[in-house]
Amino acid sequence: MTRTQKPAVFQVGQIWDDGRTVVVSGWGIGLCASSCPCHRSPMNGHLAIDEDQSGGTLGLRCFHEDGCDCCEPWTADELSSVVRDLESMAGLDAQEPLAG
Repeated sequence: MTRTQKPAVFQVGQIWDDGRTVVVSGWGIGLCASSCPCHRSPMNGHLAIDEDQSGGTLGLRCFHEDGCDCCEPWTADELSSVVRDLESMAGLDAQEPLAG
């Protein structure tokens, strides 16, 4: 398994896939671990989301002419796995340890 850097996820959304188009909605993503300035708009310093519905990816727009390789976008399959894992964690029955 190869691990690559991805933008941070701070809000979990939804994914719809009709076989032709993938819509990723409601997700909040932030900077990758390297906090590379290539993702900040030169005009206002804000981040911009880059969504590819035909390819089913969600990432950060790169503002550098030559692009960047600090992180790669999340795929719809990866985001679906995040939703699945969160749902399975929510279904666990966690018990508080007894005090003292």
